[in-house]
Amino acid sequence: MSDIDFKKEASKIIKIELTKQDLDYEQLAQKMRDMGIDETKANIANKLHRGTFSFAYALSIFKALRLKKLNLEDL
Repeated sequence: MSDIDFKKEASKIIKIELTKQDLDYEQLAQKMRDMGIDETKANIANKLHRGTFSFAYALSIFKALRLKKLNLEDL
């Protein structure tokens, strides 16, 4: 069994992508609302802090960020 904390890693990946794009949670929430997903800054912050979100939710974030590739080699 791996020692990787996948909840922390999933949150970290999203936070790194936000930093790369110089976006905050409010801007991400707006991008998600533009896609028809009812989301708020507080909801995003809570989910990323806890690391409790579905893969579908992560995919919606990646779509909002227009992420084309995701490098998982460092996990």
